[in-house]
Amino acid sequence: MLRACLKFLFPLFGWVLSQPLLAQTQLSPKIDVTQQQDYVLKRVSSSDPSGANADFRQVDPGGVLTLVDANGPGMLTHIWITVASPEAYHLKKLVLRIYWDHETTPSVETPLGDFFGLGLGEYHRWESELLSVGSDKALNSFFFMPFQKHARITVSNEGQQKVDAFYFNLDYRAYSEPLPRGTLYFHAQFRQAQPNNGWTSDWQNNGDPKVDRKTNLDGKENYLWLDATGRGHFVGVTMSVLQNQDGWWGEGDDMFFIDAEARPSIAGTGSEDYFLGAWDFGGHPFFYRLYGAPVVGEERAGGKSSVYRFHLDSPIPFTKSLRATIEHGHANHRSDNYYSVAYWYQTEPHAPFPVLPSVDQRIPRLQQVGGPGNPAVVHP
Repeated sequence: MLRACLKFLFPLFGWVLSQPLLAQTQLSPKIDVTQQQDYVLKRVSSSDPSGANADFRQVDPGGVLTLVDANGPGMLTHIWITVASPEAYHLKKLVLRIYWDHETTPSVETPLGDFFGLGLGEYHRWESELLSVGSDKALNSFFFMPFQKHARITVSNEGQQKVDAFYFNLDYRAYSEPLPRGTLYFHAQFRQAQPNNGWTSDWQNNGDPKVDRKTNLDGKENYLWLDATGRGHFVGVTMSVLQNQDGWWGEGDDMFFIDAEARPSIAGTGSEDYFLGAWDFGGHPFFYRLYGAPVVGEERAGGKSSVYRFHLDSPIPFTKSLRATIEHGHANHRSDNYYSVAYWYQTEPHAPFPVLPSVDQRIPRLQQVGGPGNPAVVHP
């Protein structure tokens, strides 16, 4: 029975569970659709309980809507959400939180839009293996999210106006046997820098000798995607950029510090290279299963970009800690705004999350930082 249950925990990416367990059980990472599935599929939704067509919920300012409150063992496999709200930047003002096994602090805490890669607070269509936005405003997640005892998912309205209609469908598998020992839990964490603090504004272009010859080996002032403790693996990041300065924002290298390394054992060659594009993305948006740049803006103050990378090819393991970072410009010389969500799996308990910035602080705004294109505040 347990073997059959385990078999279906590996439908899309077997890395949800530990590799040693996978090796011991020799389970296939694919579902065999010719065999009976050993779970009960359940759905929670905003459907009208009366059977009429009011298949939505309203969320007052300051209100909290509970999407899921379910006992385990189980695994969430799909989230679909769409929102009708008159409030500008409601994607930044609605906050998604997920709690596993009755924990008091969430394992997922992020503005709703940022979780789905909409880090600028604006809708755009895009598609990847794990997240997508279809037909303009249909938010989808296909991350596998196992839970042993309990799952609770909430959305809080931190805006000033009522959400007129919040629609949702969430699917999860209910299992009759406990999940395997060592099962890792899904986590997602929002961070931002508005702005990043570049070390100089006295430059004219990214290739200035004073910038180009600067070295950065320890990543001390890098933008931080994630600072985790415990055992697990990093599976990806979505990030959005609002430029405060002219020129290409992506001269920064990614750096991963695993298990308290002083120098990164994984280091890249440039921001567009980490997101698996090249040459400033050629000025064109693109999106594929594991990487892309669905928004590619002009290289000037006010330019906007959104990018993502998922490591389903090889998640980045850590046994004690992980600092996942990226430079903001070469050696951190630029002062653009970054908004990101890191996605990873780990054992519980997790390290405390940073305090979520206030609503006003989360709204993307150009900042007066000096440098090319920004002698003063520029309005988009």
